Amino acid sequence: MPILGSIIKRAIELRSKMPLSFQPKDPVRAQKRELKKLLRKAAGTAFGEHYDFADILREKDPVKAFQQKIPLHDYNGIFKDWWYRTLNGEPFVCWPGKVKYFALSSGTSESSSKHIPVTGSMLRAIKKTSVRQIFSLARYGFPQSFYEKGILMLGGSTHLNYNGTYFEGDLSGITTKNIPFWFQHFYKPGRRISKERDWPTKLDEIVAKAKDWDIGVIVGVPAWWQILLEKIIDHYQLKHIHEIWPNLSIFVHGGVSFGPYVKGFEQLLGKPLTYIETYLASEGFIAFQGRPGTNSMQLSLDNGLFFEFIPFTEENFDAQGELKDNPRTLTLSQVEENQNYALVLSTCAGAWRYMIGDIIKFTSVENSEIVITGRTKHFLNLCGEHMSVENMNQAVKKAEDQLNIAIREFTVAGVKHGSMFAHKWFIGTNNEVDPQLLREQIDNNLKILNDDYRVERVAAIKDVIVNVMPSEVFYSWMRIKGKEGAQNKFPRVIRNNTLEDWENYLESLEPGTIRTTHNQQKFTSTLQNQ
Repeated sequence: MPILGSIIKRAIELRSKMPLSFQPKDPVRAQKRELKKLLRKAAGTAFGEHYDFADILREKDPVKAFQQKIPLHDYNGIFKDWWYRTLNGEPFVCWPGKVKYFALSSGTSESSSKHIPVTGSMLRAIKKTSVRQIFSLARYGFPQSFYEKGILMLGGSTHLNYNGTYFEGDLSGITTKNIPFWFQHFYKPGRRISKERDWPTKLDEIVAKAKDWDIGVIVGVPAWWQILLEKIIDHYQLKHIHEIWPNLSIFVHGGVSFGPYVKGFEQLLGKPLTYIETYLASEGFIAFQGRPGTNSMQLSLDNGLFFEFIPFTEENFDAQGELKDNPRTLTLSQVEENQNYALVLSTCAGAWRYMIGDIIKFTSVENSEIVITGRTKHFLNLCGEHMSVENMNQAVKKAEDQLNIAIREFTVAGVKHGSMFAHKWFIGTNNEVDPQLLREQIDNNLKILNDDYRVERVAAIKDVIVNVMPSEVFYSWMRIKGKEGAQNKFPRVIRNNTLEDWENYLESLEPGTIRTTHNQQKFTSTLQNQ
């Protein structure tokens, strides 16, 4: 539909010239205004009456009063005290009205699903931010014909579970079910395939239809997209994906750092793509990459979200990533660049001072731009090494380039080693590589990236163990745990019962599947019981 493409391109170009399209002129003032809107809207709820939102709004400094009166919450705390009531169908608990949708979220394969409320206000906010991201495409200079191409979104099933009181499913399934009517012309794989609940079946059906679509944009988690592109290339005996989708230009990704996936991903392409990162969590559309020439994302400051930031330091968090008492909590006016902060949200879905579990870093305070550096529970700090997921991603990416391999997945565990400690790496790659050489590269890269790590490698971290295995081992584990597909990710740091369960699973595999720096074995990609 060339006319529709022309209309959309013109609308995007006109809207992108408006200064308020992406960021308010005064971000700090916008955040204060947003908090007041949230408090006024929820003042009549059970939560709002319990904490006297009306009184907070009368204070000279509502932000300070809000922080003093409302406790910080994690999921277990707010669910036990409040959200369980919304799950039972009670209206006006933390947000006006009755909650119709709940997003099932665990973040990784290591925990059971959480039920995150998704209100009508939140769906409208997500839609608004999504449209803003579409408007930002005008800054990338794509031709008019690009706006006529299909957008293939690899998400959860839109066939949501309904128990008579509420619908539940992946946020991607909930939001896709509520896409604007004008977008449905571009949206792939279409209503029928998007309802499919069985992930392998959904992938097979997309492969079968791939030849019929003219795709310009793909959207989803990098690991699952890499698997799908490989399936399409193999099925149609292609050299690369651009032989079937010559107009593919953009990959919109999120959920995990794309850095470790780049090398393997680009082997599947015939020409470069534009990569655009999004930060769409079950709790809201937090940020998106709004301009070319940066890998950072702009916070959504005036659309149903109020942000707070807890410095991720030993003063505020213990070695397991648990929050200590009376943490120092900052607002947007107090943050600094290149410091790690635990993100705290208050939202139009009834989350109040809610710790989402992510760690972010401001790359530009002026532009309110951030990058995600990890999870509060996914930092390794056994003895003061302060190793973040960002460090791990960068070390792995450098090792890929140094050894000319593609690492599809990895996870790291911190373990006791006599009276000292060791880091235990599990690396998923389908390339032939010497585990000992890979160990040396990752270890040396981390020493350059992280001064604390370099010191502790002498003082306390007495060994680094690297286990190399086919990437399918990771995906098989996800499949067994019921975490295959859509927004599910393998945890970058693994510990406690999950580590024990993972290692028991690895021991059940056929001998030779895993090669380790401590027991050199012949490489094989054969797995048991697959």
